[in-house]
Amino acid sequence: MNLSKVLAGRILSHSNDSGKTGKPVIVIAITGIALGVLAMLLSVMIVTGFRNEISSKVTGFMSHMRIHKFDSNNSFEDVPISKNAAFISSVKSIEGIKSIQPYAYKAGILKTKEEIQGIVLKGIDKDFDKSFFSEKMTAGKFPDLNDSTNQQVAISKTLSGKLNLKVGDSFLVFFIQQDKKVRKLIVSGIYNTGLNEDFDNIYILCNLDLIRKINNWEKDEIGGYEVNLSSLDLLDKVSKEVYQRVDYQTNVQTIRDIYPQIFNWLDLQNLNVIVIITLISLVAGITMISTLLILVLENSRQIGLLKALGAEDKLINITFRKVAASILLRGMMWGNILGLGLAFLQWKFHLIGLDESSYYISSVPVNFTLSGIAIINITTYVICMLMLLIPGKIISKINPIKVLRFD
Repeated sequence: MNLSKVLAGRILSHSNDSGKTGKPVIVIAITGIALGVLAMLLSVMIVTGFRNEISSKVTGFMSHMRIHKFDSNNSFEDVPISKNAAFISSVKSIEGIKSIQPYAYKAGILKTKEEIQGIVLKGIDKDFDKSFFSEKMTAGKFPDLNDSTNQQVAISKTLSGKLNLKVGDSFLVFFIQQDKKVRKLIVSGIYNTGLNEDFDNIYILCNLDLIRKINNWEKDEIGGYEVNLSSLDLLDKVSKEVYQRVDYQTNVQTIRDIYPQIFNWLDLQNLNVIVIITLISLVAGITMISTLLILVLENSRQIGLLKALGAEDKLINITFRKVAASILLRGMMWGNILGLGLAFLQWKFHLIGLDESSYYISSVPVNFTLSGIAIINITTYVICMLMLLIPGKIISKINPIKVLRFD
């Protein structure tokens, strides 16, 4: 028979008797731990959801990295590079690279009958991965990239609203260069990524051949290559390998290099989560210490009697740690049920919305990660159980003679 288990069960059952202070204390402890686990779970799932959603949007729009010619000019005008560069076959063989697609940028001024707007044309061809934009199309269809003479483009919902453009409407784009070219383009589709400030307000998707003609490039010349990876976690490793394989005239920029403000903001959210988890874990540990101390004081006579009968401090410590573990596990169980339940409701029904212009997404995102959930539960349990060593010191100092005489 496990004596410590039997004693722990008696302490918990006696705490429920009328007139005992243990029952409300235990309820408060379970509630506090459940709320702490709930807060930690939601914090991790929401922040990782933010990171995944925004990262996938940015990389879906601009890919994970760019390969282009070295150029001290910070404008949107590209120095052309050959579409069949010698190093490309070597770069494609790097593990972790999903696809490589050519691109080119061209800045211009969009003009309608009533409005004017600075924009950037992003030229793409038939190798472009359209999966991201296919999900973001709100009207019309994606431009036909197989027809080099096609003047159709995809504009953002933001530009559509600002310039009062609909699918099928046409507009003029003026290019500031020596031959002062003008092109009439037609809206074939309207997309909405929610990345208004840095992307939707600026970029229009068009056929790469359009930019070639405007820049008087050869048929095999492009602005550069976009490299898509199988995972953002491979970015640093793969970018180093790519840089080693390109020639000395070519530069490699990761999405973190191009848009540091977005990824620094996401990194800051990760730091906030670490602080929240640390503080809540400490609060949960202190709650358990307080609860156990109250139970120790309430059961001081039983402790004195056990010592008088020859029980060692080790047995009594183990008994009360089993009491604490029972309370802790119940609190963690309810915390997980509530946390995962609320997260599921948000994921399914998008109950809490966000200002998409400020947060890049329209509702609070949730990411269910088994590793994150496991780390939170294990960390909470370990920290709380370690902090319960403190009440054990008090138990060892209880004098059975004084306790029984006082009683």
